[in-house]
Amino acid sequence: MFSFPHQTKVYLAVHAVDMRKSFNGLWAEASEVLGEDPLSGALFVFANKRRDRIKILYWDGSGVWVFAKRLEKGRFSWPGGSDDRKLSLTPQALGMLLEGIDLKQGCKKAWYER
Repeated sequence: MFSFPHQTKVYLAVHAVDMRKSFNGLWAEASEVLGEDPLSGALFVFANKRRDRIKILYWDGSGVWVFAKRLEKGRFSWPGGSDDRKLSLTPQALGMLLEGIDLKQGCKKAWYER
């Protein structure tokens, strides 16, 4: 996994996003739907409706990155239940989410293993 400074802001979109979107589509989601500046250096995290795919948009100062992950089995434990369009996380919480840890219960889900 990648590491980011602990002061990096992470914005997680609560709503499902069409995973066919890439650079421009995710940029529009970050700015128009979440109301944040994609040039801020924050990480913008999006998932599809089934929560088995995730994309992260990140501006590193010289260009835009789009990170993607598709689970072979299982689903990401997506925080929700909020009326807000976005949630703020720490980079450490994002790392836990990507590793399969349920942020509400603090336990790891069993995913596909070879």
